[in-house]
Amino acid sequence: MTNTHSTSPLDGYDMARTLLADFPEHTPRSPGAASALQGIRVVDFTHYIAGPFATCIMGDMGADVVKIEFPGKGDDFRQYPPVNAETGGGAPFLWCNRNKRSIAIDLKSPQGKAMTLDLIAKADVVVENFSTGVMEKLGLDYETCRKLNPEVIFCSVSAYGREGAYKDRLGFDPVAQAESGFVSMNGYPDRDGVRALSPVMDISTAMMACNAILGALVYKGRTGKGQFVEVPLFHNAVLMTGYAPLQHLFTGREPRRPGNTSPDTCPSGVFHASDRPFFINCGSTAIFQRLLTQVLDLPEMAADPAYATNKDRLEKRDEIFASLQAQFSKQPWNHWKERMREIGVPNGEIRSVGEAIRSPEARECDIVTRIPHPGTGWIPNVALPIKYRDTPLVDPVAAPRIGQDTAAVLTDWLGYDGPAIERSRREGAFGPG
Repeated sequence: MTNTHSTSPLDGYDMARTLLADFPEHTPRSPGAASALQGIRVVDFTHYIAGPFATCIMGDMGADVVKIEFPGKGDDFRQYPPVNAETGGGAPFLWCNRNKRSIAIDLKSPQGKAMTLDLIAKADVVVENFSTGVMEKLGLDYETCRKLNPEVIFCSVSAYGREGAYKDRLGFDPVAQAESGFVSMNGYPDRDGVRALSPVMDISTAMMACNAILGALVYKGRTGKGQFVEVPLFHNAVLMTGYAPLQHLFTGREPRRPGNTSPDTCPSGVFHASDRPFFINCGSTAIFQRLLTQVLDLPEMAADPAYATNKDRLEKRDEIFASLQAQFSKQPWNHWKERMREIGVPNGEIRSVGEAIRSPEARECDIVTRIPHPGTGWIPNVALPIKYRDTPLVDPVAAPRIGQDTAAVLTDWLGYDGPAIERSRREGAFGPG
């Protein structure tokens, strides 16, 4: 497919040409292969990241995900840059809304609300991440949906929980990083903690929400019963601090920001070859011994009882790092990379995002491919890391424009014909105009 409508957020940058040069076309799945969530219908009221990425995962698994959007406006995340007018949204929106169909309905109109309830009556799953109380004001809350469809699974992705003293608080990823303690753990000890640029709390909340929904679907398969499921962003953010809370409770001490080193194992951190930086992680004494004796040729250091245990090495981190760095600086990265791989020392070069997605490891797994798009010719796609042998993920379809599938969904799910759709339009179900 050639790109006849090339546009770019950066002068001189041709996305389609870059994709053709650097990334393969997506390889279609085997014809006729089943999908894990084939036949599952999802009504998706989500926006931004935590909700949409959860339903994107379900769409990749084969569910029919119908994204309900307000006419004309749609998901606010469509406006996150870089925005390409021909794709109907920015790159961040495309990233977490593939394999969905968009239907534009005015939820505040009687006709739009009735139509939405008809869709919910046909659904297996409803997912929403509005502020607390919005679904109730729209008349689309769980109790209403349950009466209409007792078997429905209703997943609510909240900020601080749908009940309690903080149910009214808004939740965004960087705030969750700050309040969970996550920011306090990252960075260097001589300055403020640092947030992760990647929306790690939104992404992990999405994964947790999808897991919760899949568990509820298994239960429904056994019992025929639906249920309410909730995943709060803040609760998940605390989980993302890992085992630090238990370490604190066992010792009474707060984690100290270690920069690129590890507070738990040594040596673990960044070193510099003669040409570029890289990371190693000696998670055991055996790995440390292999590094010294078979990679760096430091047998005297390996035999020194002062470095015999991980506890000893943590106490002498600075001198260990200095000795190792003196050796590493003598040769280029490729020299050390091959030796460490052969000997079994975990390591990796420090890459930019662009380097990572073009790396041999990424190409081996087809992590990034190009998929067709009617407006731009091609767009990039970053695949999920799930490899089903018998039910492969469905082929990626680019995120939809606002309401582009309204007629198709109403026909497929509700049996509407052309006159019925036109009548609904006149009655204001799809907004003014």
